[in-house]
Amino acid sequence: MELIFKKKILLGVTGGIAAYKSAELIRLLIKAGAEVRVVMTPAAREFVQPLTYQALSGHKVYTDVFDAEAESAMDHIELARWADLMIVAPASANFIAKLLDGYADNLLLTLCLASKQAVAIAPAMNQQMYLNQATQDNIHRLKSRGVKIWGPAQGEQACGDVGPGRMLEPEALLGLIEGRFSPGKLSGKKVLITAGPTHEAIDPVRYIGNRSTGRMGYALAREAFDAGAEVTLVSGPVSLDSPAGVDRISVTSALEMHDAVLSQVSGADLFIACAAVADYRVTVVAPQKIKKSAKNIQLELTPNPDILSAVTRLENKPFTLGFAAETEKLEQNAADKLKRKNLDMIAANQVGGGQTGFESDTNELLVLWPGGKQMLSLNHKNEIAKQLIDLLADHYNALE
Repeated sequence: MELIFKKKILLGVTGGIAAYKSAELIRLLIKAGAEVRVVMTPAAREFVQPLTYQALSGHKVYTDVFDAEAESAMDHIELARWADLMIVAPASANFIAKLLDGYADNLLLTLCLASKQAVAIAPAMNQQMYLNQATQDNIHRLKSRGVKIWGPAQGEQACGDVGPGRMLEPEALLGLIEGRFSPGKLSGKKVLITAGPTHEAIDPVRYIGNRSTGRMGYALAREAFDAGAEVTLVSGPVSLDSPAGVDRISVTSALEMHDAVLSQVSGADLFIACAAVADYRVTVVAPQKIKKSAKNIQLELTPNPDILSAVTRLENKPFTLGFAAETEKLEQNAADKLKRKNLDMIAANQVGGGQTGFESDTNELLVLWPGGKQMLSLNHKNEIAKQLIDLLADHYNALE
């Protein structure tokens, strides 16, 4: 049976010359047994008439938020509920920017906001528009929210330019759509992940912390979920949206994270310790704000419990991936931690250099396991997370 047989696909079309490819995508989806509904933006109608998509899909094409023929005023909400998957192909630079900022000034944008299901976009635009930093930032931020970015491809464009920006061919998009409904490498597995920093209180307004933003851990949670896992994310204080489909437990201190992890680890198949947990906490937290004075003050620090070791000492420990943030002797220190803490795998990164580690959108990881290693070269953290989950899943599945 086809992977998308009887699956409900909502196809959005924005303004661009690549809109003609959407007709072929509809044909391929129908041939594979999917049910297809099409939504067009006003700009899309300047390139292809709705009648074309209606003839191919066998259904009315939706163009307006307020449709006099709709049975109820909530028609756009019903459309969003109907779909198993939303894909916007082509997705113009204008649409991408509006989607990021939460605009709802046309039916397609409204549907994207109203959908609880996965949303994928296939960018299509001039190569210089695609490479513009504003567009790149918009795409990376959408990806960090769980929007799937499919493409673009490289090649000759309608304007005569050559470069990235071509919409993926319909056959490639069909394969990606089918992939969304195929069992992932971690299908049926339970994954527990820690992310972000911990804040150790000094007094009611001050704390000891670190520079972790949580981006790497949150990206790993999204990718593990996309690989089919049931994901629980224990997160320190960060300014990030919870990944779609992921159960998030928010904590502040290392002690809170320790307790949350130990309460959740039973039954977990894999544990990913990505959080930058404070090694020490203040022994005695001042009950009131410490007033500034000319005198020096001393803070006595107490070691925090080692969450990673607490997990790996369990009788039925999960497959465990640890992280090592190092400023020197990267491989040597990571290999030592791998053995000392009884880990199955460790991902080490150099911090303090600007392009990797804390407060950076990019990262580079040296992944070690007993008897092997692999370098994940410098890339956006979303891409590094995808590669790392793929590698982790392969090693875990090889043990079963």
